[in-house]
Order: sequence, then C-alpha cells, then structure tokens
Amino acid sequence: MSVITFALEVFARMDVNPIVLLPLLFTLVLALVTRQTLLALLGGIVTGALLIQDFSIVTTITYLTTTASELFYADNQWQQWHLNVLAAMLMLGMMTRLFSVSGAVDSFSQWLYRRITSGRQARLGVVLLGYLVFIDGIFSCLAVGHVCRPLTRRYQISAPQLAYLVDSNASPLCSLLPISSWGPYVMALLASISFMTLPPLSAFIVVAQGNFYAMLTLLMALWLAYTGQGFQRGQQPAIAIDDTELGGSSSLGPWLLLLPMLTLLAGAVGFTLVSGMNAAPDGGITQWLASADIGVAMRNACLLALIVTLVSMVKARSGVTVMLNGVVGGIGMMLFAIGILLSTWMIGKVIDDLNVASLLAYWAEQYLSQTLLVPGLFVLCAMMAFSTGSSWGTFAIMIPIGAQISHQLDISMLLPALSAVMAGSVFGDHCSPISDTSVISASSSGCTPYEHVITQIPLALVTASGALMGFYLLNVGWSYLAAGAVAVALGFSLLQLLLWQRQRRLKSAMV
Repeated sequence: MSVITFALEVFARMDVNPIVLLPLLFTLVLALVTRQTLLALLGGIVTGALLIQDFSIVTTITYLTTTASELFYADNQWQQWHLNVLAAMLMLGMMTRLFSVSGAVDSFSQWLYRRITSGRQARLGVVLLGYLVFIDGIFSCLAVGHVCRPLTRRYQISAPQLAYLVDSNASPLCSLLPISSWGPYVMALLASISFMTLPPLSAFIVVAQGNFYAMLTLLMALWLAYTGQGFQRGQQPAIAIDDTELGGSSSLGPWLLLLPMLTLLAGAVGFTLVSGMNAAPDGGITQWLASADIGVAMRNACLLALIVTLVSMVKARSGVTVMLNGVVGGIGMMLFAIGILLSTWMIGKVIDDLNVASLLAYWAEQYLSQTLLVPGLFVLCAMMAFSTGSSWGTFAIMIPIGAQISHQLDISMLLPALSAVMAGSVFGDHCSPISDTSVISASSSGCTPYEHVITQIPLALVTASGALMGFYLLNVGWSYLAAGAVAVALGFSLLQLLLWQRQRRLKSAMV
C-alpha cells in the first residue's frame, strides 16, 4: 500500500479533511523560511482561524478576538493559570534585568572566573548552573544563558554550543523532577486516568524512570561539555579577562545573584507544598504535590525572589533610577517571549478546534501494533510537539489518549507508554523552531533560533535514536534498566559516529 493510498484511507474512515493539517505545515514552513518564530505562529493562527470560519473575514476576526480574550477571562472567571504564568515571566524578566544593571551578573562572573581556569570547567559550569535552576524550563533557559554568556568570550565557547547546553539541561531535567514546575501539571494529568492503580507521585517517578530521551540528553550534554566536542570554537580568540574588564562589582559579591536564585528555588518548593496543604490538608506529600496550584506557587516564589533582589540592591547601594530601569527593561525584555507564549496558547486552541489531535489519535489506535505501541507513541508525540512547539500541550492531549490506547492494546504497557509520551513530547519540543524554550535559549545565549535549532537537531536525533531503541525493548518485555543501558550504549555510539563524520568533513574542508 502506497503512502498516498494509506493516507486517503485514513482520512476517508475518519471523515476528516486533510486540509486541517495546513496551518501546522504553514507554520513550520514559515518558521524555516523566514526564521521568524512569532511571525510563523501568527501565520498558523490566522490560517487555522480562516479554515475554522470558512474563510469569512468578519467571523475570523471575531473568532481570533474571542480566542485571545479567553486566554485571560472565560466562563465568567479569570484564567488564573495564564495570568500567573505571565506574571511569573514578567517578574523573572525584571530579576534578570536587575541582575544585569546592578552588577550581580558581573560579580557572579568574577566569582566564577576566579574559580574557573579552563574551557572544560566553563562548559561544566553551564551544566551545573542549569541543575541549580531546575525549577522551571523557561527560567532556566533565560537565566543560565544570560549568566554564562560572558564565558563564551574568554573560553571560545560558541553561542550555539552555549544554547545547546542551556536548552539540554532545562526541559529534559524538568520532565524528570516532580518538584519542578512540570511535576504537579503532569501528576494532575496522571491522576485523571481512572484505571491508574498507582498514586500520582509514584506514577510520575515510574514514568520518569522510563523517559530515556530526557536522561540520555542530560548525559550527552554533560559528556559534550566535558569533552568540548560537537561544536566549532567561538570566533573570538581566547583571552584573559581581569576584574576591571568584567565591569563593576557589588559589595555583596556573588550573593547578589545567588541569594535571589536560592530564594526562588526554596520559595517554589515551599509555596508548592503550602498550596497543596491548603487544598488537601489531610493528605501526605504526594497529595500535596498533586493538589498544588503551581501557577500560584510560581508567581509567589518569583515575587518573593524579586523582593529579595530589590532589597539586596538597596543593601548594595544601588540607586532608585537603576532599579526602575531594571524593572522597566525587564518588562521590555520579556515582551517577545510573552508574545511567543500567547501565540503558542492560541495556536493550541486553533489546532484543538480543527480536531487535528483526533486524526493523530485515530491513526495510533488503528494502525499501531501491540509490539510497536511504545515506540510508536514516542514518534507520534514527537511529531505533535515539533509541530506545535509545545511539550505541555502534547502532554495534555496525548497522556489521556496514550493511556486509553495502551489500556485497549496492552494494559501492562501503560506506564512505559506514558514514558514514551513524555519523552516524545520533550524531544519534539527540543527540536522545534517554534518552541518557546528554543527561542529563549538562543536569544539568551547570543545566537538566532535558526542557528540553535539546526545545530541541535543532529544531536537530538542521535539521542532520540537511542531512546527509540530503548522504548522498543521495553515494549517487548525488557526491564527499565536493561532497555535504558542499551539506549545509552546506542546513543553514545551514534554520537561518536556523528562526531567522527563532522571531524572528517572539517579536515576535508581545510585541505
């Protein structure tokens, strides 16, 4: 059976017009051609809205206006999740800008420079800082890129290499940790599965245990940071930088940066637990994490960290004008990222109204064999996340669908199937040119989203190949440990082959 015949048969059985895929394809093509993520998202949103409204200009405008307004107010109530996330992003932007204008970044850089003596230590420092700010993927991409960007000049770390290290230690790490901003969201989705026998936290831990893509990505990023392989060196020559060249230093030293970041980390964990305790006072920590309002917890943690930042600046004798410039500049700095996020939410609603998810779910349910259930879901979720640029949106759609499919085909594969959903969503989002984390990682590291994506995709594909083999082995009955070991071995073998080919190509170009 040819691919075209197969596709037409699927569409005929589903009574779905294949034109519903047009907005997704248009968004991807526009992103790759123009290299303008926001423009591509807006193009996809308008195209989808025109399809939904049968190309009526008046009703399309009404639909877009209503969809945009419902991001903030719908069903006679404010949409607290969206508002809290936007508030948290604005405050993180303010903190980031305040770190810059107050000398906190310079002081922290000086503190790092006194302890870092080689490019290897600099690259590993990027990775370890990503571990420190694991609480949220977007914040990790934003903070680590800006803080570590001065290292690129001293140790010839290219901007795409920095962006890769930043991005690879953000979302993949968050997807494995229940106390990150991802944890409660995913646990809430797991709790909604009626035939799930494990508590949400226990299910999350088992699902994370099988998230081969995220674990392999973290290992590869650590290895590439240690070896320095995989990327060309920065264009600027390596030079020694003394304290005066790094800029002004704060009297608080590195604590002007570390204290707010540690406050953010402790506040996020603390406010999450408090929120869960208020919602489920008789439950234990599992119930608290599952019941917590992570949006409120993030907002409050960011507010507390912002206050600590401002108080620290007062302590360091920063002027009022400097602080006002930092606050206003931080808001301006986040406007583009907020535009991306709002557009991502809107295109998610458009895709939902076009019923694209049903098309993909039907294909999975009808044509995935039992032995290909887990790897098939990995590939399907990767396609969805790559197309939408949203791992969270793919979680929301595919965790319930993946659970239902595995329940029908093989209930013993429920948790491995959900691991594949999580891994595929992170993989697709990791490679997508319209992903918010891709855009923020690139901008904070000093390169364009296009440069970041085209240099990251080969490494991500190598990682995904190892993960795909691991999921197949899980599907045929191998243990998590054995399947994971094979995934790691295959992934690193393919990585070395890729690096060897790059080195050979480079030598040929020099001859």
